[in-house]
Amino acid sequence: MNSINLHVVLGASGGIGGALARELAAQGKRIRAVNRSGKADLPAQVELVRGDALDMESMRAVCAGASVIYNCVNVPYPEWEAKFPLMMKNIADAACAVNAKLIFADNLYMYGPVDGMITEDKPYNAPGHKGKLRARMADELMAQHRAGKVRVTIGRASDYYGPGVTNAIAGKDLFTAVIAGKKAMWAGSLDQPHTLTYIQDFARGLSVLGERDEALGQVWHIPGAEPITGREFIQMAFQAAGTSPQMGAYSRLMVRLAGLFSPMIREVDEVLYEFEKPYCVSGEKFARAFGKIATPHREAIKETVRWYKKNIARSN
Repeated sequence: MNSINLHVVLGASGGIGGALARELAAQGKRIRAVNRSGKADLPAQVELVRGDALDMESMRAVCAGASVIYNCVNVPYPEWEAKFPLMMKNIADAACAVNAKLIFADNLYMYGPVDGMITEDKPYNAPGHKGKLRARMADELMAQHRAGKVRVTIGRASDYYGPGVTNAIAGKDLFTAVIAGKKAMWAGSLDQPHTLTYIQDFARGLSVLGERDEALGQVWHIPGAEPITGREFIQMAFQAAGTSPQMGAYSRLMVRLAGLFSPMIREVDEVLYEFEKPYCVSGEKFARAFGKIATPHREAIKETVRWYKKNIARSN
């Protein structure tokens, strides 16, 4: 095990943070995983500690000695405006204080609706507050990098799925329905191509960015497998589960009606455009620089179904 470089994963109980901590552990890295509870299902060699990204002193303490810090923290949609800016500031300040590289696990909301392939050079044109917030946070991080305050790399992925990913379009509701042989629901249209990222590929890509200094100061789209329609994805999932396909889709009207009663669903309306027309993300920049890492959807879906079957059986 590498006893020199310490890799600190913030948000280690989430889907991205957990997958990244396991990926780094499998590589033999020295890891400190951080979340608010200090509890997570991670390999025994991972140091697990409590930390709160809303507390500056907490961040400095848990990041002490780090060579690389991975920011994988997240909060529920309705809390983004109130909490994300302070969390981002505290994490960047902690990275500066300990002179560590900062790798930010980001999404694609800042681009807004895009015609054609989504590449890293697309302008930030988000129509809604979540995308605009993401754009501001990314701009601020890169400004700090250019000013020499902190060394930053941003890794972005489209909607992700896989073991441990529950709160997602292709998450718990979809896969539990598939395994039970019930109707699985998608968002928007079942027949528009969409880039979906396997969570293990996202974790692997972030670990590469943490190792490579030439990635600093840039945005990188972590490569996913080829774009796939919701119908194709769900059919593969039913096939992997050995159950008969049943599927449907939530229209914008359905989302808006449900949003009257749920703040979480209400926030989905802002990004539903991703599923109403083709939403295809290019990972070519990363692939050219660091190699192809995407897992084929059929293989990734089989692993996801296997994880859900195991965890559903455990919880029953």
